[in-house]
Amino acid sequence: MQFQHLSENLARDPDYLDRLIDETEAAGFLSYTIRALQGWRVKGGGPHFIKVSKRSVRYRRRDLIEWCERLRCAHTSKAAT
Repeated sequence: MQFQHLSENLARDPDYLDRLIDETEAAGFLSYTIRALQGWRVKGGGPHFIKVSKRSVRYRRRDLIEWCERLRCAHTSKAAT
């Protein structure tokens, strides 16, 4: 994630982290594919999401960042398997 870009957006829009975004934007924010997000929703282990309707899913940037922080490792012996 580009944190300089993040801080610039927060300066302009205080609700930036909590605004709902679609899976295309969420995938871009994480630098993953939409398929990866879809797989995590089915199998678990991915970021929290909001199911707006039967076929519509949204994410909060705050949840995406928190998910990344939970996966953060200091060295390979602590990496999740």
